Amino acid sequence: MTNLLTHAMAEMQEKEALQRAKQLLEEGVGAMTILEACSAAMETVGERFEKGDYFLPHLMMAGSILNQISEMIKPYIKGKEKSGAGHGRVLIGTVKGDIHDIGKNIVTFLLEANGFETKDIGIDQHPDKFVEAIQSFQPHVVGLSGLLTLAYESMKETVRAIETAGLRDTVRIMIGGALVTEQVRSYTGADAFGQDALAGVRLTKNWIGGR
Repeated sequence: MTNLLTHAMAEMQEKEALQRAKQLLEEGVGAMTILEACSAAMETVGERFEKGDYFLPHLMMAGSILNQISEMIKPYIKGKEKSGAGHGRVLIGTVKGDIHDIGKNIVTFLLEANGFETKDIGIDQHPDKFVEAIQSFQPHVVGLSGLLTLAYESMKETVRAIETAGLRDTVRIMIGGALVTEQVRSYTGADAFGQDALAGVRLTKNWIGGR
């Protein structure tokens, strides 16, 4: 049933997607399972954008659908996933040259639902902005987000800037995006990459729980 939700989102069928999400909740399907279906749809949207099949309006529409579904399922997550989360701080942002925030917003939403204190510095953020935010917010984990392949170089530059500022040993760095792979992780110098939003939450829990 969740594949119908994924399909509707990927095809920009807003009314259908919202109806499917509501139906899944009414049938007792877990909120996290619904989010996984949404994440799969957003990955498809990102791939189509990268290929030139989708454009900025499609990304904005997909983001709008996602936000509506997120609001719909919030009551089913808050208070249920929060216990034992780990009480840690996470800084997250989309790197320089990339204006996409869909994946970042999903991760931020899930981190907050799991009880983490998060600071989202937004999109198209220069490496220096991440450094400044680390110095002021003092996070345990830093998340670098990017949808486009051009973001990989910015991620590498950001990791290098954090290292140059003498802060590399104080944080764990994860990267994420629809096209991010282990090869990209190695290139950027990050500690790990998340294949989806839920993976980002798992990484955070493991790192902060073991600090």
